[in-house]
Amino acid sequence: MRTPRRFPHPWTLAAALGAVAFGEILVPCTAFADIPSIAQRQRTEKKSFTDSEIVEGFLKTAFGAEYHLAGRVDRIRKYDGPVRVFADGRADRKAQLSKIVADIAARVQHLDIAMAETNDDANVQVKLVRDRDLQRTIATFYGSERAKEIRSSLDPQCLSGFRKNEKFEIEHSDVILTVDNGDFVFFDCAYEELLQSLGPINDTESVPWTMFNDNVSMGYFDVYDQYLLNLLYDPRIKPGMTVQEVNEVPPGVLADVRTWVRKVNNLP
Repeated sequence: MRTPRRFPHPWTLAAALGAVAFGEILVPCTAFADIPSIAQRQRTEKKSFTDSEIVEGFLKTAFGAEYHLAGRVDRIRKYDGPVRVFADGRADRKAQLSKIVADIAARVQHLDIAMAETNDDANVQVKLVRDRDLQRTIATFYGSERAKEIRSSLDPQCLSGFRKNEKFEIEHSDVILTVDNGDFVFFDCAYEELLQSLGPINDTESVPWTMFNDNVSMGYFDVYDQYLLNLLYDPRIKPGMTVQEVNEVPPGVLADVRTWVRKVNNLP
């Protein structure tokens, strides 16, 4: 099965060119544990990482972009306020997406993310489509010529991108997910694209533990990526920061993130 790929939103390219019960202890999400391929990955998941392994993955995914034309991508990009998600499409997949959003909310301490009642209330819009309609939907979003380029170079099963302002604050994200390629592909795409739409849009093949590696498929919110997203959304990591500025953030940030991730996953 082809590994899902992403193609940043044209707004992102244009810019480059020019809670739930936080006091409770959670365990790994079991909402999709009846899918054997997800359950097996959860049983064998690596959960212990050195500081350098976490920092390396953070720097490689939070800076740069998988598809990049020109301009600067050497800055932290993230939402600086509440994130509201609206999904348009098949009802059963919308219900599953709601659980995924709730799981992300529970595991990223300083991220206020939830489903929105209406499209107008959302800054993350998710389009749920049949696989046979994917290319047509991509063309609607990006135009026919760019859609052909995406298909020939990436052959995607799912896509995401975002628009940011001059302060590198993300203002809007779009996600396209297919609903009929099986449960594992849906969950794998939904977690990866939703998380990437929050900022860590750069893929890397040099970090073997992250879902932001096109050779890795998860289907759930793994511990390593919880470290990355909690670092990104710590209030001491601000939109627009450079690598040097991030490296100057006090070590207490990583220590606090470690404490949180251990708690919500019931780790020693």
